Amino acid sequence: MDKATALMNVRADLIEKVTGRAEFVTDLDVPGMLHGVVVRSPAVHARIRSIDASAARSAAGVVDVLTGADVESFGQWGLLLRDRPLLAVDRVRYVGEPVAVVIAATIEAAENAAEQVYVEYEELPRAATIEAALAEDAPLIHDRHDSINDFYFKGGAKPVANTNVFHTFCNDTGDVDAAEATAAYIHEDRFRFPAIFHYAMEPHTVIADFRGNALTVWSGAQTPAAVQKVLSRIFDLQLAKVRVIVPFVGGGFGGKASVKIEPLVAAASWKVGRPVRVAQSLAESMLTCRRLGADIRIRTAVDAEGRIVAKSAKIVMDGGAYADTGPAVATKTANRIIGPYAIPNLRLDSSAVYTNTVPGAAFRSIGGPQAVWAAESHMDNVAAAIGLSPTEFRLRNLAARGQRIRPDLRALDVDMSELIGLVGQSLGSNPQPSSSVARGLAVGATDPGIVPIGNAVVRLKIDGSVLVAIASVEIGQGSHATMARIAAQTLNQPLSSVTVLTTDTAVAPFDWGTGASRSTVIVGLSVENAAQDAAKQILDLVADVWSLPLDQLSLVPGGVSTRSEVLTFHQIFHRAFGVDSGEVIGRGAITPRSNNGAFAEAPLFWETAAGLAEVIVDEDTGQISLKRYATAADVGRVVNRVAAEGQDEGAAIQGLGHALFEALEFEDGQPINATPIDYTIPNIDDVPETFSTILVENEDGPGPRGAKGMGEGAILPIAPAIANALYAGYGIRITDLPMTPEKVWRALKQRS
Repeated sequence: MDKATALMNVRADLIEKVTGRAEFVTDLDVPGMLHGVVVRSPAVHARIRSIDASAARSAAGVVDVLTGADVESFGQWGLLLRDRPLLAVDRVRYVGEPVAVVIAATIEAAENAAEQVYVEYEELPRAATIEAALAEDAPLIHDRHDSINDFYFKGGAKPVANTNVFHTFCNDTGDVDAAEATAAYIHEDRFRFPAIFHYAMEPHTVIADFRGNALTVWSGAQTPAAVQKVLSRIFDLQLAKVRVIVPFVGGGFGGKASVKIEPLVAAASWKVGRPVRVAQSLAESMLTCRRLGADIRIRTAVDAEGRIVAKSAKIVMDGGAYADTGPAVATKTANRIIGPYAIPNLRLDSSAVYTNTVPGAAFRSIGGPQAVWAAESHMDNVAAAIGLSPTEFRLRNLAARGQRIRPDLRALDVDMSELIGLVGQSLGSNPQPSSSVARGLAVGATDPGIVPIGNAVVRLKIDGSVLVAIASVEIGQGSHATMARIAAQTLNQPLSSVTVLTTDTAVAPFDWGTGASRSTVIVGLSVENAAQDAAKQILDLVADVWSLPLDQLSLVPGGVSTRSEVLTFHQIFHRAFGVDSGEVIGRGAITPRSNNGAFAEAPLFWETAAGLAEVIVDEDTGQISLKRYATAADVGRVVNRVAAEGQDEGAAIQGLGHALFEALEFEDGQPINATPIDYTIPNIDDVPETFSTILVENEDGPGPRGAKGMGEGAILPIAPAIANALYAGYGIRITDLPMTPEKVWRALKQRS
């Protein structure tokens, strides 16, 4: 087997990508297409006094300029709160908010004319931090809260009227006060997590073509159905008149989930009656969305045997200027701060607030990194205070497989003690006390926010080739390769015979979206069911036409075996239909009612991980070097090992980014490092010398052949594992990320 064939067997898209043949939105050229450049607010919070676009409109090559006055009648849109205008109308709420779009024949003409759009602003009081937004005299960033129920997630936001709090979530289990009254020890900590940029290689780019009562959009959207639905509602179009096409996507990580710039670009096309492309720069994408920051207070009470009897957490999320999916993030943070522990008494209070900063949005494992950073750093603090090793304290409090960590959540389906043991075995015995190497452990358990709705169509053709139509998006994670494998295995056909079509809402059946580690489970099951349906049809056809019992028939590569002979698909269709043509079309669907209603209980599965880090610190500079790292996850069953290991490794290194380097920083609402030059992410030199990825396969997941979703768990433990290593080996506790050399150096100087 040559290397090209080997690559194709792993991922059919790899050859296209490495040769440059793969087409992303920026590679597309729609006939008659114009180019849009967005004019953005330099003001943190201000009233728009006037917009003068006359000079821009008369500039060479300019077709028109879209402003808020053009689209005010369309109202506001959102996923959980209807709070966002297509363009700023009367005021701006953050630096970077779109106030106009210059539409021209070329990008250069649009860029030049954009500098000639003159906006007069009247500064307004601002609330650029959580503290400022919650202050008694805080300016209201939004005058009212217009919640939408069951639009994107089940349920809706729970805002607090006349405040900047746009969502609250509270959950009490047991009696925390009574448990604390009899506890042997109580410990409380506070941790902070910054805003983080997604940093996908491909910035947000959209092409929209509004023709009469039909709209076609080409986008790197992770959730094309959400884009279709929002555009349908905004422009009062039937869903069938809104077509969303998603070619290859250069990374998303949640930054292209829900809906981002598609309504803005669609409005630009509506204004001029021609296709319009808006291709953002990386710096512009940094002003589009980011991970929600967090301020977390956590309190734990333990008994004399070192068992946790109560935990309380007060979480405040920085949601930025618009809600996006912030309510869901706040709720998930509360769920995920519990950890995989058996705690009889819980008090969880989580809220999300508006601030005059870039809007917060979903980001790989929504709320998970924030929650696990706080919870697992706190666990080591408590262990040290009561004289237990961090490992023993965790083992003493872990929930067993099949035990519920909260009454309203599905029982844990993972043996967390096994994962802890595996990462320990991977790195061997602890470093010697005299060694400069320090070791830290952390674990995480998250409840993927899966909406269990998905569909697939599988078409088996006369020549044995197979087409798979799904709305799951290929964002680099290899989902289309996984779907091809599932179809090939179910139909017992060669992988090379299967083609997964480009995501297109006009062709693919409905799917909720690509995120929350749901594709392999929900879409994979849909593909498996559709392939089984196609298989049944072809076997029924042979049984009927050849008058053979079904139990004698089986699919084999290229056809059907009758035990006595192999009938090719060509022979079957030709004889059955009387012409030299034909196909069978299999359909598969997953809903909350699937598996006798078991899919309605949340979470569908638990996504967990254990991480063990070994670090060395240069005490003269505070520089942290991650020398060795091991991560373990229970994934049920591996469908594609190379892709699966790559998912966990990529997630861990993404977590290393927010652990040591990354923070989208604001100074009184002004972004001060929102450029690719000033914003630091890990590079290859930061990857640990030894990196062990352990995937546990018990084949007990709800997905195809026992698979569980994966790819989000490994981002969780790495930051607290490094922080716990610093605490264990160097006696310092960092409570706010990232753990920069300056913070570490100062902590080393201040330690007693």
